[in-house]
Formats: sequence, structure tokens, C-alpha cells
Amino acid sequence: MTNIPETGRTPRVQIRLVVLQILVLSLLLTLGGRLWFLQIRNGAEYAKEASGNHVQQVVTPAVRGSILDARGVPIADNETRLVVSASRTDLMKMHDDGKAVLAKLADVLGMKPKDITEKVRLCDAKTPQPCWNGSPYQPIPITDEATPKQALQIRERSEDFPGITAEPEAVRRYAGPGDSNTAQVLGYLSPVTDAEIEKAKNTSSPYLRSDQVGRSGLERTYDKELRGKAGVTRYEVDNLGRVIGRAKSDKAEPGANVVTSIDARVQGVAEFELNEAMKAARSQFDKITGENYKADSGAVIVMEAKTGRIVAMASNPTYDPNSWVGGISGKDYKKLTGKDSDYPLLNRAIQGQSAPGSTFKVISTAAAVEAGYKWDGGYPCTSSYSVGGQVFKNFEGESFGPISLGRALEVSCDTVFYGLADREWKKDGGINPKGPTKDFFYKAAHQFGLGKTTGIDLPNEVKGRVPDRQWKKAFWEANKESWCKTGKKDGSYVEKIAYENCLEGNKMREGDSINYSIGQGDTLLTPIQEAMIYGALANGGTEYVPTIGKAVISADGKSVREIKPRVKAKLPISQATLKGMDDALAGVVTRGTAAWKFGGWPQDKIPLHAKTGTAEVYGKQTTSWLATYSKDYSVIMTISQAGTGSGASGEAVRKIYNAMYGVADDGSIDKKKALLPTPEKNLPKIQPDGSIDAPTITPYKPPSPDPTAPQQLAAVFGAPVTGRRD
Repeated sequence: MTNIPETGRTPRVQIRLVVLQILVLSLLLTLGGRLWFLQIRNGAEYAKEASGNHVQQVVTPAVRGSILDARGVPIADNETRLVVSASRTDLMKMHDDGKAVLAKLADVLGMKPKDITEKVRLCDAKTPQPCWNGSPYQPIPITDEATPKQALQIRERSEDFPGITAEPEAVRRYAGPGDSNTAQVLGYLSPVTDAEIEKAKNTSSPYLRSDQVGRSGLERTYDKELRGKAGVTRYEVDNLGRVIGRAKSDKAEPGANVVTSIDARVQGVAEFELNEAMKAARSQFDKITGENYKADSGAVIVMEAKTGRIVAMASNPTYDPNSWVGGISGKDYKKLTGKDSDYPLLNRAIQGQSAPGSTFKVISTAAAVEAGYKWDGGYPCTSSYSVGGQVFKNFEGESFGPISLGRALEVSCDTVFYGLADREWKKDGGINPKGPTKDFFYKAAHQFGLGKTTGIDLPNEVKGRVPDRQWKKAFWEANKESWCKTGKKDGSYVEKIAYENCLEGNKMREGDSINYSIGQGDTLLTPIQEAMIYGALANGGTEYVPTIGKAVISADGKSVREIKPRVKAKLPISQATLKGMDDALAGVVTRGTAAWKFGGWPQDKIPLHAKTGTAEVYGKQTTSWLATYSKDYSVIMTISQAGTGSGASGEAVRKIYNAMYGVADDGSIDKKKALLPTPEKNLPKIQPDGSIDAPTITPYKPPSPDPTAPQQLAAVFGAPVTGRRD
């Protein structure tokens, strides 16, 4: 083997190394140039193309949970419908903003192009309803009442309807079992807004753009529980929309079911009888105004006395909650919110407030006892009570002579309470007290829970008003400028009142306390407050927070969260006073102001108690109030501009009790016909598949009345057929 000298190999190696270095350097320069070309020269172009590769979310809406009555009957659930929707994003890409497509769609659906166009426009401060207040990036429902034939036309001619879909979807349904309505209690849904999505972004229950949100009633209170969790499948797609991978998938979780204390059967009775009472009132002549009563609105509540749970709650005028499903039309929206609508969206059971009239006297009675007046004292029930030049009259000028507090409640003697309140006003120092005042009559109202909300599980409850010294001062400060500007000493009635308020509107005047004692003046109560108070009188003195939700049960029935009754307060009265009130209010039914409507009632078997009220409202006809209770329930009815308490509401309330206890007009009891012989205690059983064995409810049909029955029964029962009807 020949050995090559070391020096002989060196030039070759060096040449090779140089060539290799040049080659590497050339490659580096080439790569660097290419990198410069991609990132600097054409960087913006490629960045734009790369942005087309992104993640798209496909949302599967969660099935919203049902709202059930106490026996498991659905009062709000879901049904599958063919829903036609439009993609606003796709429509806006068209040269005419999709007008031609929407016109074709209107022809297929048998709708007006204008109606469809209004549905897909976005809501803002200047755009009236109807409009879309949800996200502009989610499909906007046009109708949820498409026929299979219409859906087939749209799907087979997809090239004629770009951006339009027709798919079966689960749509909210307000079932109305037994012809019950329950609209204001249930509420309604509408699409989530961008602002709501942003606000809830970092919470435990964020919104998706496809969500429907509860806007009022139970749908709003229990929205989080009912809504469930939508399913989301995430796909990686390129700029052409082609799927290049699947990122992640979250399965949809159906919403929970909310079981309520509402009994759909009693709800149907309450709604029917309230409506009938209002119609009957409109046929009656008002001697004061010289025209028939208007009876323009009303409410009725049936509440379990020992729990505070609401069995029925009706407000009139009402509406069909199904009108909101799939987006409300302009015509329907105007009916619900226009000036001539009488605002049916209001739940007058918790949002209607008015002077309570004589139903307030239970509070004045408690205040009098607390102030030291004896229950059996002889208090003058005169035909009128004079203060200076002003005369406060008793109802229809009646006079009963010296009577006890119990008898004053029973016959609803105004002048007894005038005198008691006036004496206390004077003891407190009159219009210019020099020291702290005891204000027994105002203190009692606050102790009974008035002047604040009851805490019922419905949104937007109002708190009423107790016009005590603090309120008068605050109200005067807010209105003094206006009163002093418009008031005239020798002007009209309104101008004179403004003049007086300007001078001393911040002071508790004698007439203020006198009017307050019988639930008049500036006093305001809601029906739910009265239900709470009279329920406490029924159960021995405990006020419960009114509730409608009874339990939240998962979709498969495995998880149950019961909503227990909660004590709000104890009435500020002794058991002796409570017993006296109980006897007096029973007397109202048997021989007092409500006796002419309850003749023949089996009082020995099912004792009823009542207090009538006829509240005067400036510029309007009188408001009818009737507050009642049995050992199980309190039933409150009020009708605006309808006349006297028992006259307008007595018969309807009697029929509600008839239905609940199975009482016939002749006083006989058929327990098989009783809707609620005892308060419902058990929760409905929901199966793992979500099904429930709910009973069928038939519409309420009141028995045909015997025209001679009232006279016959009154004679047997010993109650007057006619008489005082306060």
C-alpha cells in the first residue's frame, strides 16, 4: 500500500472545504432570500390567506327545561316545529341586501315581504319593534309555523334561497292546560343580546349567540336553571370553508325542570272567575259617575297560608305568551305595549298598587291595640267625623253606636278608625310635634311588611307605599318646586291641593292620618302584600315569603333541589288580638259586609274569614278589594274601577272556594270534586328519559246557578240577602 504524504492531501481538502462553504453559504442566502420574500415582500398577502384557516363553532342548542305545575302538568315546555330562518350575514353579501330572496320567501310562506324584512332588521334606539335584538351573526327565525310542503320547497330550491334554512327545532310552547293562561307568571323569551353576552362572558353561566333568554316571569327568575348548556363542536377550516380537522366537542346538556306550586286547575278557575267578575262589573251602573263601571284591570291570588306558596296567580288584561315564540309581530307588539293596550304585560298581582281601602283596617286595629286601646272598648261608630270644617263620612252614613274593635272590623265602621287615628295624631304633637313621635299606626304597617317588596320569586315586584313622616318629607322635597309654581289658594281643586302641599306638604296633617287609618290617601298596597298578610292571619301570625318555585329537578330526574318555604316575619300582635281578629273576620262572612255573597257556605265545616274594601281613587271609579282566608289558603281579589269590595269580587271569590273545596251552591260538600282538599305536598316524578306521567286537566266549567238559590240559602243560613256592601 502506497503512503501518500500529508502535505499532498492538504490542497484537495482545502478546495473541497471551500466549495462546501460556498455551497452552504449559497443555500443560506437562498433560504434567507426566500424567507425575506415570504415574510417581508409578500407577508401581508400570506397572512391574509392564513387568517382564513380558523376554528368554526357549530352550536347545538340545549333543550330548555320545562316549567311544571304542582302535579307535574307542563305549563311551559317544548315542541318540535319547522323553523325557517335567515342568515343576515349571507343576505348582506348580496347586491340588493337579500331583498329579492326575502320576497321569494314571503311568497312561499304566504307572508308579506314587509313583515319578513322587519324581522331581519337589527334593533337599535331608532328602530321600532319588530326587529332582531339578538346577534347579527346567528340565524334569525322568520316563522316557526312552516308546513312540511313549504320547508320542502325551500330545501329543494336552495339555489333560489341562499342564506335561508328550514329545519326542525325544539320551540318553546306555553301549553295552557285546562284553558289556563298563566302568562304573567310564566313570562316569555327573546334572543340574547351582544351586551348580555359580553356581561356574562366571565361568569359561571356564559351565553352563546344562539341562546334565548327569559325576559319576565319564571322564565327570567329561573333562566340559568332552565337554559341548560348548549353543545359546541369546533372544526378547523381553511379560507374556503373546507374542514381540515376537528378540534373539540362539548355535548349539549338539557335544562332542568322547574316544578312550581301553581295548580293548573285552580289557575284556570281563578282566571275564569276574575274575567267573569270584571265583565259583570261592567254591566253595573255607577251612581257617582253616571256611567257603568269600567272594570279595566284586576288580579287574583290563591296562596297556601302555611307555606306562602302560590297556588294560582292571575292578572287581567292578559295575553298569549305564545305570541313571543319565534319573534313577535309588529301588530302583536303594539297590542301589548301601545297606549290603548292597558298594558297586559304587567303582572298586577305584584306590580299593581292601589289604595287598599278597608282591607287595611286589620293593620289599624293592630296599631290601636299596640297603642293601648282595649279590644272590647266602646268606640263611637257615628255617621260622620268632623275635623274643623271638613267632614269625614262613614260608608252610606251608617251609625252603629258604641262598638268594640272587633265589631268595627266586622261592619267596617270608618268613623271608629278615624277617631282612633286622630287621637294618636294629637298625642304625637299634631302637625308640629316637639319631640319624637310614636306613630303607632305607621309603625304597624312597616311591622306587617308594607312599604317593601315581599321577596316573591318573580322579577320587578313593586313595594307599595306607607306614607309616614319620612316619606312625606322626601316626597315634598321632590315636588315642592312644582307645587309652589302651580298652586293657587282660590284655584281649582287640584290647584288648591298643590297650594297646600307647597306650604306644608312635608308635615303629617290631621286629615292625612284620618284617611290613612282606613287605607286611603297616599297609601298603596299590592295584592301579593295582602295575600301575605291575610295568610299570616290564617296560620296564627307567621308571614312567609311568597314563592312559586317549588323545586328544580334535572332533566333525567336524578338531581332534586327543593325550594323550602321561608319565614319573613311574625305579625306584631298577641294571640288574643289575633283570636279577636279571626272571630271578627269570620263575622264579615256570616253577618257582615260579605255575608250577602257567602249565604249558604258551610261555615261550621270550612270556616271562612274576609275583609271587604272599597277604595276611592281621585279621578277614577272605586277599586274593589276582597281579602279572605280559610285554614288552608288566603284568596285575594282586586278589580280597578269596579265598585264595592264584596259587590264586584264576592261572587268570584266564593266560586274559587267552591271549586277548591268541592262545595255546591246549596252548601253541600263533595270531596271528589274538590280540586285541593289539602295543600299539595309531593313532587312529580320525572323519569330518566325526561318523561313524566302528568294528569290530564279539563277546562273549568262553573255549575249553572239557580236564580232562586241566593234568597233560599240566605233565609236558611240567616244572612241578609241585601245590605252593606263595602
